[in-house]
Amino acid sequence: MNGARTRARSTEPSAGRPTGPSGRGRSTGLGAGRNTGPSAARFTRPGAGWSTGLSGARSTGLSALWRLALAGALLCGIGLLPWLSRTDPARTVLKAREADREPSPELLESLRSQLGLEAAPLTLLGRWLTGLPHGDAGRSWISGTAVTPSVAEALGVSLLLMGGALVVAAVTAGAVCGRTLWLGPRRRAARRGAGPGSGGALFAALPEFLLASVLAAVVGVRLGWLPAVGWYGPRWMVLPSLALGVPAGALLGRVLDDALPGAFAEPWARAAAARGLPARRIARHALRRAVPGVLPNIGLFVVGLTGGAVAVEQVFDIPGLGRLTLQAAIAQDLPMLQAGTLVLVLLAAAAGGLARLAARLSLGPALRDGALPSLHRPYAPSARSVPLLYGALLLAVLVLGALRDPLAVDTAARLTSPSWTHPFGTDALGRDLLARVGHGALSTLALAVAVSAAALVAGVLLGLVPRLSGGLVETVNAVPPVLAGLLVAGAAGRGPYTPALAVAAVAWAPLAAHTSALLRQQRAATHLAATRALGASRRHLLRRHILPAVLPPVVRHALLRLPAAALALASLGFLGLGAQPPSPEWGRLLAENHPYAERAPWTVAPAAALALLGVLAVTASGGVRWPRRRLRIDDGPGRGGD
Repeated sequence: MNGARTRARSTEPSAGRPTGPSGRGRSTGLGAGRNTGPSAARFTRPGAGWSTGLSGARSTGLSALWRLALAGALLCGIGLLPWLSRTDPARTVLKAREADREPSPELLESLRSQLGLEAAPLTLLGRWLTGLPHGDAGRSWISGTAVTPSVAEALGVSLLLMGGALVVAAVTAGAVCGRTLWLGPRRRAARRGAGPGSGGALFAALPEFLLASVLAAVVGVRLGWLPAVGWYGPRWMVLPSLALGVPAGALLGRVLDDALPGAFAEPWARAAAARGLPARRIARHALRRAVPGVLPNIGLFVVGLTGGAVAVEQVFDIPGLGRLTLQAAIAQDLPMLQAGTLVLVLLAAAAGGLARLAARLSLGPALRDGALPSLHRPYAPSARSVPLLYGALLLAVLVLGALRDPLAVDTAARLTSPSWTHPFGTDALGRDLLARVGHGALSTLALAVAVSAAALVAGVLLGLVPRLSGGLVETVNAVPPVLAGLLVAGAAGRGPYTPALAVAAVAWAPLAAHTSALLRQQRAATHLAATRALGASRRHLLRRHILPAVLPPVVRHALLRLPAAALALASLGFLGLGAQPPSPEWGRLLAENHPYAERAPWTVAPAAALALLGVLAVTASGGVRWPRRRLRIDDGPGRGGD
């Protein structure tokens, strides 16, 4: 009798007991009749576990082959880079070795023979690949040194810098979503709109190379608190880590802050708050519930902070992998470039795998059993009138700048501070900065919006097919933007739209990773399993349940990346892959004026325009409404009314 009572108590649901986001011990509603516990194996047909294991192994093998094929295609594209760009690799290598030496036919022919360029490009690639199993990646065409030790040393520097940047990014992300973590356990997070994310958008829109230049000039040179140049110890990594980690952390924090209100609105959080559990514990579980949707982007940031930190490594003179890869790409040093890219691809695969594993461990058995609640926001972001203010400021700058001449040179007014005559001051040639910002806005913003829209569409479509896009996202993310620009320029030629094609080719990857992460969680939602059991078609589930849950946060993520797209476009133009001087593109203006940021801070006015664009995009993601007058309503007699 006592044993029967014990069994009865053990089968009762733990009513009223709050549970964490992993789904342990909670009722699954309409799906509760399924055998999802450990004892479910007794009721399955014989051999089901064996067939499931075979299916999982087959899927893993196909995924590995797909990633291997993508990496091979990327390496082949890099190996063909000189021939795609229709340049003579011997001439480029000679220029990198000795820029002042005349490239005579005899000298070029001798160099071709020395480098083995008489062979076909695929033959050169095959020779390079045959040495990899023995740890031999060839010798640099520029310096003649062994490639493997050089790449290993640069990778160690970049990994150390990446570790410091991730610490800074974690602190910054915590500061961005700290207010939501404070209000959520007290059940006040639902009152928040999209506006408080303006600070995160402001920092996320800061160009990394501009932040690095300001930190080096002000903190390193003027104040002398920390070393500004070199890489000799822990003190030398503080400023570069700040330059890399602050924008990345602001972006990650803003994406995480967008998911936290949905976590705090779930039943377990409401039950925990009602029973008086400590707010810190509720916030910790809500963070664990929301983080899996951001983990794939953290994996992408790991690779981006390693191979994409080209500008920061250039400013601080850091011998990292990003700088090494950039120099090899410009000089067409194929052995060094192929080895650096291969390391980045392997790092991307490892980071992506660890991110997926961490997401599964964070969600627990609920992901496997289809017992996750849908991570919807408990409300639609409220429309605000704040975007109208930001939009009016940006429009005023553009209109006033468009009425001025952006090419007028006044050498007597070089680096003039802001005044009534020049509201934004002048640059090193005496040109009016307000005029150049206004005239550069049309091309910069139009291309940025077009690229962001294309990246959003491609990211959502590919993210909905995670088996296809998983390896593709990791491989594309391993390509630094500069290298992507060189590959696109080699295939499509150099022109005003080359930067747009290059940025669009890589900008969709973070959005696809975000979409896949949200899709994985949405497929495990309890209500989706119940709707599927009632006979709903895949089209109905996609249109009525999956897309409404996935699209809003991904669209807000794309809006947050709009300023970064504008900066990447103009940065590639500065490298000679797009519009040429005296074009007033915003990124070109930043690159031209950042050497004067210490003595003439007003010359980086385009950075303020980019930050304003980022704040406008984020605050407008929840909708825009005209400001309304608040009517004063009397509360009762004796308070100003009859």
